[in-house]
Amino acid sequence: MVSDQEEDEFLGFSDDEGDGSSTDSDSGDEGVVVETDAVPLNAHQYGDMEKFQQVPDLNELAQDFPNEDETASANSANSQVVPYLFDLNTPQIDESETPPYHQTSTPINIVHHKPGKQRLTVGLKLEILIFLLRRKKPGLEKLIKETITEAAIKYDYTPRTIGKIWNKARRQQEAMQTYDMSTNFHKCGRKRKEVPYEQIVAIAMGDRTCIIDLARMLNLSPSTVWRIIKRKVLKAHSSPLCPGISETCKMTRMRWVLRLIMDYSIPHDPTYYGMFDFVHIDEKWFYLTQKSQRVYLANNEPKPHRIGKSRTKIPKFMFMAAVARPRWGDDGNCEFDGKLGIFPFTNSVAAKRTSTNRVKGTLETKPVKSVNQIATRAMMINMLIPAIKEKWPPHVGEKVIYIIQDNAKAHILQSDPEWQQHYKQDGFTFVLTQQPANSPDCNILDLGFFRSIQSLMHKKMPKTVEDLSGAVIDAYKELHPKTLSNVWMTLQYVGNEILKHKGDNNYQLPHNKKKNLEDEGNLPEQVKAPIWAVNECTQLYDEWKANQ
Repeated sequence: MVSDQEEDEFLGFSDDEGDGSSTDSDSGDEGVVVETDAVPLNAHQYGDMEKFQQVPDLNELAQDFPNEDETASANSANSQVVPYLFDLNTPQIDESETPPYHQTSTPINIVHHKPGKQRLTVGLKLEILIFLLRRKKPGLEKLIKETITEAAIKYDYTPRTIGKIWNKARRQQEAMQTYDMSTNFHKCGRKRKEVPYEQIVAIAMGDRTCIIDLARMLNLSPSTVWRIIKRKVLKAHSSPLCPGISETCKMTRMRWVLRLIMDYSIPHDPTYYGMFDFVHIDEKWFYLTQKSQRVYLANNEPKPHRIGKSRTKIPKFMFMAAVARPRWGDDGNCEFDGKLGIFPFTNSVAAKRTSTNRVKGTLETKPVKSVNQIATRAMMINMLIPAIKEKWPPHVGEKVIYIIQDNAKAHILQSDPEWQQHYKQDGFTFVLTQQPANSPDCNILDLGFFRSIQSLMHKKMPKTVEDLSGAVIDAYKELHPKTLSNVWMTLQYVGNEILKHKGDNNYQLPHNKKKNLEDEGNLPEQVKAPIWAVNECTQLYDEWKANQ
């Protein structure tokens, strides 16, 4: 015979639904148990069947029964056909055996876990606590009735969670403590490896050249050291080889920077000149290719094969570049890009004999054998001065242009006899000025502009020396004027570093977030120098000058 429990399960009755009672799992408030009477109920008392209604015969054909949604909703009249898949007269099947396949194609969606709640933050806990304190009974340490339930509904957390916050606050108040909702959750998990500063500094520089050596000295794994680097406890640094500077050179560098500051601004607000009448020139070798070139290839793409006659004798050309400070209009448009020109030291020579590459008489581009004062003087008189007169912005009256160059032996001075015949032309006066010795950071081209040109030139990958000249000129023209303008701004910040270090070059190139300042509209056109550094350097230079 069929037991009462099995008959109830067949008729659709269970302990969890239909009888209006609730258990621990059905209750909305945790920890609350609703007691029910143990009086047995008839079928019509469950609500699914009426009194004296006949129980249907299970061996008949399928009938229309309301689904679960209809049971829950009293206003719905739709129904679905539920076929009877079994017969009471058939022998009982052992349910312990797992069928080899599903008997129905209906997808079964089983949710094993409820979606988890987000962990309560300290700020949210304090917000809940303030909500509860505002609903406290006056003069008592009790809450108004249903306050916990209201908080649970508002913040979408269980009453038990809200109660824990309130109980913790009561204990703190009884102990005369301030409300503190912080937890120790941040301390869970695997603890980080901490390396003290003294332990790192005690390691010799030669044992810190790679992560593996450093990990061995710290008795850690390389992966742990890499995580420490990601936390910025350690940082990689490439140490450049800087030129040595004597005491005289330090004083010269300080004097050079002080002369770039406007005299009337030094006592109270030292500010650099705008430098709009300065022209920086310099020479640089540009090589046809690099010994090693990095590119990114697709999967199974053939690797490029580069060949050359010699790895030590790569074809190269020397170029002279001249730049001024760009000018920008009130509307933000560039009125003068500051790029006066880049000129190669080359000659066009006719081929003396026929070869597999060209016939006799073909013009070939050859580098100048020796870049000396003769070649430099001819380049400045024949190429530089005409370029300045052609591209310089319009001006009124006499215009003095200061041409700043380094102290190379190939450069001429202002007192050069031939230069004296050409330094005044068409309302322009060109004055040659030498920058301090061993100071490449005092020249715009060495400070960063040449590196930008070289990076763009190598992207073009020229094949011949004729292509090299065109690639350099194209890279010079393609470089955005804003890049050149930023280098001019960096020159003024470098001047501040020279003053702070009393003329020495023991400093890192400053990065002042010029892009962010420009976006905010706070990028200055003229940088201000620190007053204390200006006063100290002025006094130090005067004392040194008096002792000479």
